[in-house]
Formats: sequence, structure tokens, C-alpha cells
Amino acid sequence: MSITMTIVIIAAAWIGFSAVSLLAHKPFVVDNLDDYGVPRSWWPWLGTAKALGAVGLLVGLAVPAVGVAASVGLVAYFAGAAVTIVRARAYGHIPFPLLYLAPALAAGVLVAGA
Repeated sequence: MSITMTIVIIAAAWIGFSAVSLLAHKPFVVDNLDDYGVPRSWWPWLGTAKALGAVGLLVGLAVPAVGVAASVGLVAYFAGAAVTIVRARAYGHIPFPLLYLAPALAAGVLVAGA
């Protein structure tokens, strides 16, 4: 297994876990969204976006353009999450979306170069 494949699979699994946690309304996720002022009506859409991004990263192993597109979407998603956290003044939570953004970005860069 190549390093690209390993990083893409790990990134997709991690982001997929985050999506499932949001869609299942796990308190460690949704309590924070409530604190940040994210409307509950957005939660299914946000969870679906993460899930599709994770699947897109995996598809990118076979179709690199899809992986790059998924990576771009996920980077935008998690950058938006960081902005939301800053707007909510929950500065101590800023590292969390960045911990998802970094592997999504790395996966996209690696898939693009494959």
C-alpha cells in the first residue's frame, strides 16, 4: 500500500467518522454546534457534505479529479468551520477543524500528484 493510499484512507475514515457523528447527533459534536449558533436545520446538510467528501477522497484513488474536487470541498468546509468558531469566540476550539482540514488537504495534494 502506497503512502498516498494510506493517507487518503485515513483522512476519509476520520472525516467519515465526523460525518456519522454529526448525523447521529452525538453530543460531543452537536453540543458545540449549538454553542457556535449553527442552526439545527443545517446539520443534516453539513453531515452529508462531510460524508460525500470522505467518499470523494476514496473515489479519488481511482479518479484523481474527483479526489481533488473532494479535497477542495472539504478544505473549504473546514475553513468555514474555523471561521464559524472564531465568530462564536470559541478560540480554544480553532484547532479542531484544522485537524480535519490538514489531512483533507494532504489527501488532495497526494491524489493530484499520483
